[in-house]
Amino acid sequence: MDDQQRRDSAWHALDVVIDPELDEPITDLGFVRSLEVSADGAVSVHLRLPTSFCAPNFAYLMASDAKDVLTALEWTGSVTVELDDHHDSDIINTGLAADAGYRGTFRHEALDDLSELRETFLRKAHTAAMERCLTAILRCDREFDVSELGAVRLDALPADDITESLLRRRRSIGLSTEADDLVMVDHRGVGYAPDAVPMALRRARSTRISIDGNAHFCRGLLRTRYGDDAVGPRTAGDTPSDTGTFVPLSALTMPA
Repeated sequence: MDDQQRRDSAWHALDVVIDPELDEPITDLGFVRSLEVSADGAVSVHLRLPTSFCAPNFAYLMASDAKDVLTALEWTGSVTVELDDHHDSDIINTGLAADAGYRGTFRHEALDDLSELRETFLRKAHTAAMERCLTAILRCDREFDVSELGAVRLDALPADDITESLLRRRRSIGLSTEADDLVMVDHRGVGYAPDAVPMALRRARSTRISIDGNAHFCRGLLRTRYGDDAVGPRTAGDTPSDTGTFVPLSALTMPA
């Protein structure tokens, strides 16, 4: 494996590290400031965030996940992940270097580990993905009765990226992805009665808009903070997902 292949491998590994609140890879969000790979397999990554006061638990979660996925690669030797320009950078970087874990890093300030927080946002991501699939159905068929969405099954969805996103998020929270499974379910896999579907869909839409709106807002903050290079140094052939074009927040909504 040559240097470019190792660098590509490291980038692809980082693609699975998700901002839990925004539900997008840190590579797409431009949170990877730099990536260096040496011939002996040493990897050094610097991360950055939209503000210096982003929640420390989210910041630690992403930095820790980045170190974990890079360490898991077969060819890596030492792996160093550091968070830049954050008010808790020194604490977080020291904890990462020592593999101290979240509670070991923040000590008395960390009342719990991050498993519950991670689970909460995985459930929100599933809800948002479910709403995207159901809204796509309504967009394709304006006569579709909203209350009947509760009877739609996975095999009725098109084979596209939106459906694949939903399946991935179902698996992440332990839900089945069998063809005859209902699309509209809560995090326990429980469906909705027809009269409860419209309200459940509105709540799901609120969750999805919140996630999309926060991602939109954070991209703007990152670009304001770091300028035109805020999409991060990607490998040759990669295309940044964010072109920097301003999108009105109203565009994030989708009519039922």
